[in-house]
Amino acid sequence: MVKTIISVDVKKSVRNQPIPGLLHNRWHPDIPAVATVAENEVFRVECLDWTGGQIRNDDDARDILEVDLSQIHNLSGPIAVEGAEPGDALEVEILEIQPLNGEEWGYTGIFDKDNGASFLHDLFPKATKAIWDFHGIYATSRHLPGIKFAGLIHPGILGTAPSRELLDTWNKREQEIIDSSNNRLPPGKIIKKFKQGCKFIILQLLSLQIKMEHLWVSWKDQMMQKK
Repeated sequence: MVKTIISVDVKKSVRNQPIPGLLHNRWHPDIPAVATVAENEVFRVECLDWTGGQIRNDDDARDILEVDLSQIHNLSGPIAVEGAEPGDALEVEILEIQPLNGEEWGYTGIFDKDNGASFLHDLFPKATKAIWDFHGIYATSRHLPGIKFAGLIHPGILGTAPSRELLDTWNKREQEIIDSSNNRLPPGKIIKKFKQGCKFIILQLLSLQIKMEHLWVSWKDQMMQKK
């Protein structure tokens, strides 16, 4: 039996989860680890969806219309890794990804032009959503009859918390960008440095099993057909 180190209650909000601080939406060195794992340990982590459970399995798109976009991109963790030191690389092997029991569904949606605004908001100004039911690797929707597709399940984001030094570097860089041109987007950057103990963080998965190896960066997503 694989040990579950982070459990979520999908019926409760982010702030009312069983363990305080279990979920957050900041990459910050001062957020304490909620679990600790050893090198080569296999474990299971549960996650809420990226909105923190704000979207419901129903036929009403008001939840998309009224979604609180200041409370999104919820992360499970951090998870401390024994023996990890700043400057080390971390290999993470994803062994299985699956929905939680009773939560075999997902959604697609279009944000309202007055709250989030999707890319084509001039053509699609109003909030809409479609619920998708999972059948093994396939998904169908009562809102889009006759459509069935095979979905590739994957993590939203996995990463490590920054050190204080690295966070200060980010903030300084982005403040300089804002001061010089507030319309310019900051450049992307590959991060190799992290805080003592690593503080591994996961976003936007329902349930997964993971093996940590304190070796080299390698993301190995495996789509697992439901038994």
